[in-house]
Amino acid sequence: MAKFDLDLKNKVVVITGAGGVICGGIANELASSGAKIALLDINEEAAGKVAEEIVVSGGVAKAYKANVLEKQSLQDVRNLIEKDFGTCDILINGAGGNNPRATTSNEYCKVGESYDKDFFALDESGVKFVFDLNFLGTFLPTQVFAKDMLGKKGCSILNISSMNAFTPLTKIPAYSGAKAAVSNFTEWLAVHFAPSGIRVNAIAPGFFVTNQNRGLLFNADGTPTARTGKILAATPMNRFGEIEELYGAVKLLLSEENASFITGVVLPIDGGFNAYSGV
Repeated sequence: MAKFDLDLKNKVVVITGAGGVICGGIANELASSGAKIALLDINEEAAGKVAEEIVVSGGVAKAYKANVLEKQSLQDVRNLIEKDFGTCDILINGAGGNNPRATTSNEYCKVGESYDKDFFALDESGVKFVFDLNFLGTFLPTQVFAKDMLGKKGCSILNISSMNAFTPLTKIPAYSGAKAAVSNFTEWLAVHFAPSGIRVNAIAPGFFVTNQNRGLLFNADGTPTARTGKILAATPMNRFGEIEELYGAVKLLLSEENASFITGVVLPIDGGFNAYSGV
C-alpha cells in the first residue's frame, strides 16, 4: 500500500514527549518526509534513542532534555533548536500521561463496600501532576514555540488528545479531565491563531499498547487483563491499534497542501470505540 506522501523538506518539527512509543514513531515517520526533528523529553536518554534511529536511517534529528512544566526550560531548548535547525514550523504536543496517584482501584462507588484506593483517597498532588502534565504540558510549549510560527507559511500545531476526552474512562478521572481540556484548548487555539496562519488540530488515539498502559492491559505473564477484555468488547474492530495507524492522520493534518482549510479538529483514531454505544 502506498504511503501518504508529505513533503516536509527543510521544515523544523518540534515534538514533546518524543521518547515515548507514539511520539517516537511519529518522529521517525516525519523524518522520512524530510523534516528536521527536534526531540524533546524530560528523559533525554529515551529521546536520544529515537534520534539515533532517525539518523541511522538517513534523517536529521537531535534530542533535547526539556521539562514541559517549566517555561524557562522550554525557552532554553527553543534557543538551542534555533541554533541547530532554525525556528519551529510544526509543533507536536505529545507530552502527557497518567499517574497511579490519580487512579482509583474501583470502577464504581457502591454503598457499604470498601476499596483499596477509592475516589476519596486520591492524592491531591497526584491529580494536580496529571492535569499539569497534560494541559500545562501542552499550554507552555505552545506559548514558547508558536511565537516563531506567526506569519510563516505552512505552520501548524498538533496536540495529542485521547478518547478519554470524549467519554471518560473509569478509574482515571484526572487524566480524562486533562485530555478533555487539551481538546478544548485545541479548538480555542485554532480560533485564536486563524488570522495568523497557524492551523491547530489534534488526534485522539483510542487504545494502543504503550509503555505507560502496558501494565493495565496485560498481566505479568502476558495474558490480557479483565480491563483489556472490556476495552476490546467496546471496540467494534475488536483489537488494539498499531502505532503506524496513526501516521496517515498525522500527516494529513500537518499537510498544508491537503489540509489547508482544516483547523480546530480533534480526530478520533479508535477502531470505532467512540461511535459504539454498547448495544
